Amino acid sequence: MVNRLKQRQRGIALLVVMLGIALMTLIVVDFSTNAAFGYLSAANQANELRAYYLARSSVAVGLGLLAEDSRMDAMNQTPFDSLNDVWAAPFPPVSVDGGTASISIVDEARKLNLNQIVNPANGELNQQFALTLERLFTILGISPQIIPAIADWVDVDSLTSSLGGAEMDYYMRLRPPYVPRNGLMPTVGDLKMIRGIDDATFQKLLPFVTVMPEMQVNVNTAPPEVLAALSPQLFANPDLVKAIVTARMISPFSNITDVGNIPGVGQYISDLSKVLTTRSIFFTINGMGTYAGARKLVHSTFRRQPNGSGLLVSWQED
Repeated sequence: MVNRLKQRQRGIALLVVMLGIALMTLIVVDFSTNAAFGYLSAANQANELRAYYLARSSVAVGLGLLAEDSRMDAMNQTPFDSLNDVWAAPFPPVSVDGGTASISIVDEARKLNLNQIVNPANGELNQQFALTLERLFTILGISPQIIPAIADWVDVDSLTSSLGGAEMDYYMRLRPPYVPRNGLMPTVGDLKMIRGIDDATFQKLLPFVTVMPEMQVNVNTAPPEVLAALSPQLFANPDLVKAIVTARMISPFSNITDVGNIPGVGQYISDLSKVLTTRSIFFTINGMGTYAGARKLVHSTFRRQPNGSGLLVSWQED
């Protein structure tokens, strides 16, 4: 009887020891796992920080390129911007201390300024610009019915839609509800909030529209779609647009008068000179940094000053 009791006590003791060992093993494994995850998290944060500063460095290089372009323009007395300029050249990723930095620069004058949709003097629809947008939308395969909604988003009236788009009564019924801008769009991202514009439509529009106050389009940099939208004559005659693009590739236009020398375009130059320019003022610098699998993007828009320096207008990080 006594022997059985001792054996039972020894079995219980052995079971307690084994449970204790198992518990200690779980604690050690949990600690090691948490430590490994903590180390990995810290390493990832460090890599993201390195990638971020590589992206910021790319933006700094972009500002230097814009300044250099201004210096060259002043030295060569060529006050125009084109796709032949140093800022417009493609730049492959550059290896920097184990990471990479890459940059692209886009002038905003190559696009249509959406804030022109409403006349700032009286808040009414800018009919001429609305027709320009309609032609662009037709080229891109986007419904022109979105245009009134863009106009209502920008105009100061927030009560009822006089333009046939959407006003506060529509947006406040959404989930979640929000108030329309009722003023100039600060970023092109506003488009995502406007009635009728989904992600696919936004991506189609993005390369061709801006909200920067460029009131004319740079004929040396604008894509063919934008050039064709500027006038009914160019819209109806794609060959004229091709002739403009071909001519600027051979030799960029130093002034709008040169555009009129292209056969077939001269008869429309009076109207085109109102919407075309050869200068760009606002530039978006896209910087990307990568490091050990981490990637950071910086999208920054600057107004280039007469002395070549850049005045920051917007900054977005991804």
